[in-house]
Amino acid sequence: MKLKGKKIGVALTGSFCTFDKIFAGLERLQKEGAEITTIFSDAASNIDSRFGNAEDFLLRAEEITGSKPVCTIEDAEPIGPKGLLDLLVIFPCTGNTAAKLANGITDTPVLMAAKAHLRNNRPLVISISTNDALGMNMKNIGLLLNAKNIYFVPFGQDSPSRKANSLVAHTELLIPTLEMALEGEQYQPILEAF
Repeated sequence: MKLKGKKIGVALTGSFCTFDKIFAGLERLQKEGAEITTIFSDAASNIDSRFGNAEDFLLRAEEITGSKPVCTIEDAEPIGPKGLLDLLVIFPCTGNTAAKLANGITDTPVLMAAKAHLRNNRPLVISISTNDALGMNMKNIGLLLNAKNIYFVPFGQDSPSRKANSLVAHTELLIPTLEMALEGEQYQPILEAF
């Protein structure tokens, strides 16, 4: 139980097709004894999709963690100056969020949380989920792979024949990835087949 008592931020972006796995991961973190703060991107907190309603996702996060999610840039900003988190994971991290993060754009609560957290030289973990990872977004993923204090949940092609450019994280490796990131190490291997 290396995560017991650790203050972990879980930032959700709009890869709604992964939310079942994301909430299962939140429950695993809670069982590990982590103190969890959820941060929702504008898309994750406002868009109703075929995978569920935004309001239901917000309520489910609150039920699991016992606290209301952070849903505004203003509420995410104190994460840095107050040193509120030991670790932050973007879970899931869309291609849009990865591109903005790699290029220093801070226009959502999730990106503000990441920027604020990184200023403290603490680990940021990315759980990628994007259909264009091996296309236009590969350069951004490459930049993030090479950045200080940024780690990745191992990932692979989830459907090479139907979506050749798509990469999705192996969410079952969330806990060991977070544990290693707290030690300043990247979980290996980072590329794994599905």
